[in-house]
Amino acid sequence: MYEIVKHLHLTAIALSVILFLFRFVLNTKQSPMLQKKWLKIVPHIVDTVLLVSAATLCVMLKQYPFVDAWVTEKLMALILYVVMVTLALKLGRNGSMRGIGFIGALSWIVYAGMVAVSKQPMLF
Repeated sequence: MYEIVKHLHLTAIALSVILFLFRFVLNTKQSPMLQKKWLKIVPHIVDTVLLVSAATLCVMLKQYPFVDAWVTEKLMALILYVVMVTLALKLGRNGSMRGIGFIGALSWIVYAGMVAVSKQPMLF
């Protein structure tokens, strides 16, 4: 069961990043495709699966945020990833701010991956 949930979690991460990259390119080109209903719904479904699978893994491994430092850092990185995605796609008023959001989002997701692989907190 653990392997299934882990693979579901990793797939959700990959889909979340792919959808972010796709929406960022469409946003940069001001594509009307951004108004497609599926493109507004699917990222929320993927992110929900990501969060539910993460919570399930925490329970299965008996490692929780605010108890285990590496899980806390991974959660903080996920929150900062979401903030940067929001900056890149919605809040950024100009290309520079959107670019900072884009680089920030990718940086935080890479950081979360590094923490997940090493299972060692890196910042605190």
